[in-house]
Amino acid sequence: MVVPPGHRSGRNNDGVAVTRLVLNSTVLEVDGPLLVGVLNATPDSFSDGGLFRSSKEAVERGLQLVSDGAHVVDVGGESTRPGALSVSLGEELRRVLPVVSALAAEGVAVSIDTRHAEVAEAAIEHGAAIVNDVSGLRHHAMREVIARHHVPVVIVHSPVDDPSVMQQHSQYDDVVAAVVDFLRVRIDEALRAGISQVIVDPGIGFGKTTAQNLEILRRLEELSTFGVPVLVGASRKRFIGEITGVDVPADRIIGSVVAHLSALDRGASMLRVHDVRAHVEAVRMWQALRTGSTHSLD
Repeated sequence: MVVPPGHRSGRNNDGVAVTRLVLNSTVLEVDGPLLVGVLNATPDSFSDGGLFRSSKEAVERGLQLVSDGAHVVDVGGESTRPGALSVSLGEELRRVLPVVSALAAEGVAVSIDTRHAEVAEAAIEHGAAIVNDVSGLRHHAMREVIARHHVPVVIVHSPVDDPSVMQQHSQYDDVVAAVVDFLRVRIDEALRAGISQVIVDPGIGFGKTTAQNLEILRRLEELSTFGVPVLVGASRKRFIGEITGVDVPADRIIGSVVAHLSALDRGASMLRVHDVRAHVEAVRMWQALRTGSTHSLD
């Protein structure tokens, strides 16, 4: 498998890994892991659904995520929590496009979290710079849109392209091998389609049990063989609550941070998080301990 050429990584003078993505006409380069702030413009997401009653409130939240230290804001208009029902394309577009457009106008690097090529294309036309494809780049139409617009794509592993039934498909002989095989196929398809920047996400919580989520995090290095950025999004998820005994998703900050720092130790270079400020502080400490440098996260 040939590595997609768009992403470049290296280390700065302090020995800190550098994450670099080409977004539209700009380059996003971060000394250390790149933080993606979660912004769900939905009434039913598992953690923050229904918090933003208007596009204006959602935009304000997105700007706050950036102020807290997020490098990218990931806007979603359809919940992908286990058991979530799909929404119409029209409704998804109504939820996300005003938010994407307003944030992009403020200079925010916006990712669109969607399963649908039509939504991805409209969001790109409104300023989105990354597509977070929670269907795992299964569909030709999505590959064609991403290739034509030359934007990076996050390929998320899920056993099926239907959140309402994905937890019924958590039977794996070896969950990590299944994730690796799935992502290898999708990366090859992306390359053949002309996509130059690929990010992989093992899909924590997407059709996986608590034990399987832990196994993926423990063996995350096995995804490094692809030579592309690895994104992990364990933030506030159910398995953290099951392990820590914290029932309210918004209160699962400590467990989320610990899971994400473990992922960084095992090769992740991007984290998708709800609680940005807590992660900024944790990552700064993590970097200082690893490098002996006081270089801060930019």
